Amino acid sequence: MKFLRDISDQIAPIFEKGGRLEKFYPAWEMIDSGNFTPGEVTKTSSHVRDGIDLKRLMITVVIALVPCAGMAMYNTGYQTLLATAHGGLPLDDWRMVVWAATGLASDFNSPLSCIVLGSLFYLPVYATVMATGGAVEITGAIVRGHEVNEGFLVTGMLLPLTLPATIPLWMVALGMAFGLIFGKEVFGGTGMNFLNPALVARAFLFFAYPADMSGESPWIAANLSGVDSYTGATLLAQAAETSSALANYDWWDAFYGYIPGSMGETSTVACLMGCALLLWTKVGSGKTMAGVVIGTIAMSLTLNLVGSDSNPLFAVPWYWHMVLGGWALGAVFMATDPVSSAFTDSGKFYYGLMIGILCILIRVINPAYPEGMMLAILFMNMFAPLIDHFVVQGNIKRRQARSAA
Repeated sequence: MKFLRDISDQIAPIFEKGGRLEKFYPAWEMIDSGNFTPGEVTKTSSHVRDGIDLKRLMITVVIALVPCAGMAMYNTGYQTLLATAHGGLPLDDWRMVVWAATGLASDFNSPLSCIVLGSLFYLPVYATVMATGGAVEITGAIVRGHEVNEGFLVTGMLLPLTLPATIPLWMVALGMAFGLIFGKEVFGGTGMNFLNPALVARAFLFFAYPADMSGESPWIAANLSGVDSYTGATLLAQAAETSSALANYDWWDAFYGYIPGSMGETSTVACLMGCALLLWTKVGSGKTMAGVVIGTIAMSLTLNLVGSDSNPLFAVPWYWHMVLGGWALGAVFMATDPVSSAFTDSGKFYYGLMIGILCILIRVINPAYPEGMMLAILFMNMFAPLIDHFVVQGNIKRRQARSAA
């Protein structure tokens, strides 16, 4: 390592102020600080400094997302092999050519076959997102003359988990670039955005290319046209169509994630593993998560009491809502985004509470879009500063009243 450190120190003057490649200092600094702990120390007066910085905070979130990424690869392969076992045809693309070359059995009971096949869909999407995100982040840092931030690592982990396995890679690159540029860079970069960049990218793709982001065809990487006995629709979409849809499935299958859906959002248990790490390291807010849970339960029970003869989603219990769609991924990883959520302690609870309420309202009341978590979080991203304002004003008034007493 000392050899690499010496090389890095020798070429450093080229990128530092006055060097020939001064403009590319952010790109060099990203590589140098990624390999070594920065050697600079504080030269001004002493001050309180937290042990965790932005780099470690982002890396903690990335590690917490690893179970979801693993389940994304497994379930994508599992759903594909299960669908072909029920009469579906393999897709006519390069991934299936590579899959055939592996010689593995097309057996959905084989975890190895499921993971290898699923990785052929998940890893290209992930590589595309990271390449696009890195290019946008480095370009933005060079233009501004700032250091490269690690925020795109989290966005790059989150976005593929919210996408269907069959999405074209050029569409993935376009969505990632849109999310980073219009969800973060135009507001000043990492820490300055008020919207979650991954959700901005997801929303852009959903509204720009609805045929590839909704309906029955994108969620399973197999051709199910002409197959009447098997559906590629998500469980949430099925529940919106008929009241008996959930009765045909085991709740535990939905909890573990053995259902069609976006690659990494189907497994609640994988999200809970990440949740445990976020709460243990205090990177994720337990107050926000608690607010989402309470809001979801309260609104679900209310709509259950109201009932409807024409809309089956009114009768869906709260414990089913929590294992369907992107509820778990959104509650654990996106609602708790420290930049775009509320900052005050009590504000975080109310922020999460409204996300839970809105998520269920959008799912149930709007039959054209039976998801809800993405739009609920984006809506509340915009209201987070207002929530903090009222919380701060409330604290000021209480203190003034206490002082006057």
